[in-house]
Amino acid sequence: MKFCIACLSIVGCLLGSWVTSRAQNSPYSDSPFWQETHEAHPTTDEVRSVVATPDGKLWIATPRGVFRKSASQSAWEAVIGDGPAYTVFADTPSTLWLGTWNGAYRYSNHKLERLSGTEGPISVFCASPEGTYAIGPAGMWRFDGRSFVKKEVQIPRSVRAASCDAKGDVWLATDVGLYNINKVGSTRILKAKDEVISGYIKGVAMDTQQQLWAAGLGGVSILNNYKKTQEITTQHSLPTVYVTCLNKAPDGTIWVGTEKGIVRYTNPSKGSLLFSQRWLLHDHINAISFDAAGNAYLATPKGVSVIKKQQMTLASKNDFFQDVLLKRHIRAPWIAGQCWLEKAGDISSWKPEDDDNDGEYTGNYLAMESFRYATTHAPDAKENAKKAFLFLQKLQQITDTDGFFARTIVPADWTRVHDGNRQYTPQELADELVKEPRFKPVETRWHKSKDEQWLWKGDTSSDEMCGHFFGYFFYYELVADEAEKKAIRTHVTRIMDYLIKHNFNFVDIDGKATRWSVWSPDQLNRDPEWAPDRAQNSMEMLGFLLFTYHITQNPLYQQHYLLLIEKEHYLDNMAQVLQQNPAWFIYFDVVLQAYIYPILLKCEKDPTRLAFYQKHMDDWFEKRKGDQNPLINFIYCYARNKQVELKPSVDFLVDTPLDLIDWPIDHRQREDVAIVRVPVLEDEQVNVLQPPSIRMTVRWDKNPWTAAGGDPHREREPVFWQLPYWMGRYLGMIR
Repeated sequence: MKFCIACLSIVGCLLGSWVTSRAQNSPYSDSPFWQETHEAHPTTDEVRSVVATPDGKLWIATPRGVFRKSASQSAWEAVIGDGPAYTVFADTPSTLWLGTWNGAYRYSNHKLERLSGTEGPISVFCASPEGTYAIGPAGMWRFDGRSFVKKEVQIPRSVRAASCDAKGDVWLATDVGLYNINKVGSTRILKAKDEVISGYIKGVAMDTQQQLWAAGLGGVSILNNYKKTQEITTQHSLPTVYVTCLNKAPDGTIWVGTEKGIVRYTNPSKGSLLFSQRWLLHDHINAISFDAAGNAYLATPKGVSVIKKQQMTLASKNDFFQDVLLKRHIRAPWIAGQCWLEKAGDISSWKPEDDDNDGEYTGNYLAMESFRYATTHAPDAKENAKKAFLFLQKLQQITDTDGFFARTIVPADWTRVHDGNRQYTPQELADELVKEPRFKPVETRWHKSKDEQWLWKGDTSSDEMCGHFFGYFFYYELVADEAEKKAIRTHVTRIMDYLIKHNFNFVDIDGKATRWSVWSPDQLNRDPEWAPDRAQNSMEMLGFLLFTYHITQNPLYQQHYLLLIEKEHYLDNMAQVLQQNPAWFIYFDVVLQAYIYPILLKCEKDPTRLAFYQKHMDDWFEKRKGDQNPLINFIYCYARNKQVELKPSVDFLVDTPLDLIDWPIDHRQREDVAIVRVPVLEDEQVNVLQPPSIRMTVRWDKNPWTAAGGDPHREREPVFWQLPYWMGRYLGMIR
């Protein structure tokens, strides 16, 4: 019997392992999820309290009185404008209570009336089975249907919030503790350490289990039967000890307002933070209310922020992003890139903008449309991919050289471009050379095309070459017909012949290698200043040569490929990618490596070299799993014919906001994360990877661990999301 039990135990463990493994590797079936968005209603005054009524009106209490407007209007209308107001409160869909400097008002059936019975300012309302309570520094009153009647109970003057539990007890948040008042008027005060974190209480609410949540200085105390059973502090996603308010949403989630954003809890152990202008007009939350649909209305010093939610699928999210991409992020002749917002945060003020990496990111776009076509066979995906390739081809043709290509092009009549032409004085040049011995002074970056229709930008970087080849590879493998493959071969051959002619350096029209596009063994192996780039650039050149040989079968490229391996030890150099000196590591290199791996693993036919590349990528991927980067994850799955890391990839796709403005994000103000210097030594980073919803808008050349940054004058192109999405679809990992 013991043997049988042991056998059953082993079988159970094996079965459990198999089920877990199968679940982890099962495709994600695209299903609806809640997508949140931010709707801003700015004000000139601080908003102390807010309520949304069923007719679509927003009501706010401010230092100048009570105001209202419909969600579609920009101007606020004064309802009570003769002095400060403190709270607006709805106890039924048809009745609003307004607390002001001189008492309580009721708005019902389109009629506003001041009610008698209270004294002085009213700052808090509370609904109870006995009737609505009005509370202020002078006391507490219950509405009896006609007027307010004072409740004879001794309470502090500093009541900040109130809530009624299922028994009919009223709980008061005050500056001097948590007060409980039962039906007969008995008062109980909770302020000891085993009852509340601190006696400075700003908000109270009952959760779905009828536990009391009391928010204040230090965090949130959760009480059951008058005793603190749990607490929420900066160890549980609170960004600061300064908690300002809380409220329960219709779905039971508790929303906790702080001076550094809003945190949502479905359970006390882990919260979901929203902060920054992407989500809030101001990070200081004064009050929280909800409508019947569960949309949240947040009162802040700069207005009302509404966190709305709508059901989406990944497919409908892609449709949304594709629409944005084509409207604002494809510029002539077919460049995929970011756009400039003349007014910060205002997408109606958008203008097209050039970027140093237009070629690279159009290469990403080319790959995305290639995967979309391979998955759906949509004619527009094939056409878009062809247009993107023709732009990349044009970047070479426009330079009128044997193989050099430009960074980007803009219409000749543009007056605003990045890195305009300039001159260096001898003194300036000396300064630059001391700071960066490899510095290359380029005074004429922008050149007019022969037809005088375009300006093209030189000094093309290695980033661009990697991004181009990444796009060419997938266009060739997944989309191109024979005529298009011939065009790719011709184009890539021109570039590679040009590189070989110049000893594997990318030479600009000035006859000198560009600042970053250096792959020659003379520099990488024999110039100590190029030691930081030796491993990375060796890997890149092997990929460029291997792809060119793969599509042309011209033995010349195989010969150069083997020469760099056997004589110049480029494989040995590449092996050092995994032992990169931390002083030389930048996150962008990770993405450039990701661009090259599919070429190396899919084009190499020699078993020994292929095994080297496979192990190299496996070891590299182990180091990168913590980034939870869906592009890296799916590139790995494609190159290694595996299906791994699906959950973090899908989590990223789900959590990414629809708002693509590069809002400033600063995690350094938070108390729940630490600022560290890893994995990139010179960057300020957070010690815990943050979800996409509260990161800077993604571009894959950016470090996802970055602590602070952003520019609200830019909207990023959504290809960063669409490319991994369509890779996941193509691989059958997302269905």
